[in-house]
Amino acid sequence: MATLLELTSQGDVGTMSDESKLANFKLMDPQQLYELWERQPWSAHAIDLEGDKREWETSVTELEKEQLAYNLSAFFIGEERVATQFSGLVRSYESQGEEAFLTTQQVDEVRHAQFFNRFYAEVLQRDGSFEERLVQAREDVNEAFIQLFDVELVNAQENLLQNPGDIEAKVDFVVMYHMVIEGTLALTGQHFMQEFLESKGFMKGLLEGYQRISQDEHRHVAYGTWFLKEKAGQDPAFKRRISTKLMELMPLAQGVLVPPGVDDPYDYELLGYHSSETNQFAFNALSRRLKVIGVPLGDAADVAA
Repeated sequence: MATLLELTSQGDVGTMSDESKLANFKLMDPQQLYELWERQPWSAHAIDLEGDKREWETSVTELEKEQLAYNLSAFFIGEERVATQFSGLVRSYESQGEEAFLTTQQVDEVRHAQFFNRFYAEVLQRDGSFEERLVQAREDVNEAFIQLFDVELVNAQENLLQNPGDIEAKVDFVVMYHMVIEGTLALTGQHFMQEFLESKGFMKGLLEGYQRISQDEHRHVAYGTWFLKEKAGQDPAFKRRISTKLMELMPLAQGVLVPPGVDDPYDYELLGYHSSETNQFAFNALSRRLKVIGVPLGDAADVAA
């Protein structure tokens, strides 16, 4: 079964006409993304979870509950982590529009964590405080997840906090956060979770939460794509840095996608989807964004060789 790294090493499968179109693709800038944020408000505490509470007890099988635990816990912990590890990027703003948008993104991440805390408290009936529920959720995630969110992400923010004007550190952070954590992992998980919930026809509150969160994440990833395209266009050294950082993180990202307890990390199913489906979806999403940025995955594979 192909891993994310092996898919990357196959290179860019797009046609030249596709590349030409993508190279000229007009991205929204941070000011426009901020204005879009104003037009897309929602509340983590307004979504109705009463039906979800009943259906969790009556309609969700024990196997589904076990498999949902990893996805839910990964998002719950991940949203809290990215909310607390984002201030360094906010401080690194280079324009007032960028400052405005980045502050909205940090608010979004807090809102996402609030939604999952509500779901854990009201639907899963987890007693205790927000912090205690996070500790419980950590029992469901794997070592690769902890390494990415508690070590790599924390270190990337520390580098920015020490020197907000360090553009190389900012590029590294955006690659990790917007391209890998959000653009590759989060949007992939959200896509398959939404498909699963829609196919089952239950837990409409959870589905709405994922839809709202996905809407926010697409705005965030749009910022990251804009930023990296700007830097890649300014200096070929940034293109190489983007590629190098991606290839460094790919094996770790692959590990994050694997639920704990599976026998073969390259051959498993989660909620009815085979690992090859999730890997391919994640690869395609990353590939499209890198084409827009101007750093095809084939270049990233050359760096890794």
